[in-house]
Amino acid sequence: MKLLRFGAVGAEKPGLLDQGGVIRDLSAVIEDFNPDTISDATFAKIAALDRASLPVVSGNPRIGACVAKPGKFICIGLNYSDHAAEAGMQVPPEPIIFFKATSAVCGPNDDVEIPRGSQKSDWEVELGIVIGKEAKYVTEAEALDHVAGYCVVNDVSERAFQLEHAGQWVKGKSHDTFGPIGPWLVTRDEIADPQNLRLWLELNGERVQNGSTATMVYGVAHLISYLSKFMTLQPGDIITTGTPPGVGMGMTPQRFLKPGDIMELGVEGLGSQRQKTVQA
Repeated sequence: MKLLRFGAVGAEKPGLLDQGGVIRDLSAVIEDFNPDTISDATFAKIAALDRASLPVVSGNPRIGACVAKPGKFICIGLNYSDHAAEAGMQVPPEPIIFFKATSAVCGPNDDVEIPRGSQKSDWEVELGIVIGKEAKYVTEAEALDHVAGYCVVNDVSERAFQLEHAGQWVKGKSHDTFGPIGPWLVTRDEIADPQNLRLWLELNGERVQNGSTATMVYGVAHLISYLSKFMTLQPGDIITTGTPPGVGMGMTPQRFLKPGDIMELGVEGLGSQRQKTVQA
């Protein structure tokens, strides 16, 4: 299933995209897609519905973040060897973990703000994992059973804040709107192999990222198992799994976002996003 949230900021309703590409309203069935409701049981209940009987959402509503109020937004750094090379960094011997503030979450087509004082705002198309069942000390063999589904993530980053200011990367990752997720939460049954998905990003119509999750250093199952050793993963948590090469920081000369730029990006089977950049 392709699950989504639609409506004005702060007033989103749950929905699903039917096989004809029509949004169906689920608000009579479920309150929202959030940490309290995301589960196999919820998804089984929705899957059993007669979709043709659900109300059609008319017009062209705003699409919100596919998960409301995630408890954690966990990021994995340098998880594609060719991206590590373009960043001038070594492939890490273990996954690099950092966090993005959950206040950065926004809809997939919302405007992305360029922070005040920013000179090095950058883009990163990534495969996002949404956790569906609590995971603590899980094995790789068990890991995918704890996945609710997958989504597109743009891990928008400010490189000077991230790398040139003292401390953790989180400072360059957490500005408002630096976490567009969606358009859909695609349930895990629809993604046969999360390690064989194309990812792409275009800046002002130019393809700058064009990669595959097949070249991840640490795959989805490994990441879930690894993270579950250090923290309990809970329903609604988002794990964004790293980006392929083609970010602005890695170009010669370097290129960074400016107000008015258009980013379009997607992951195979998970839909696409489109954002315009605006000055904060």
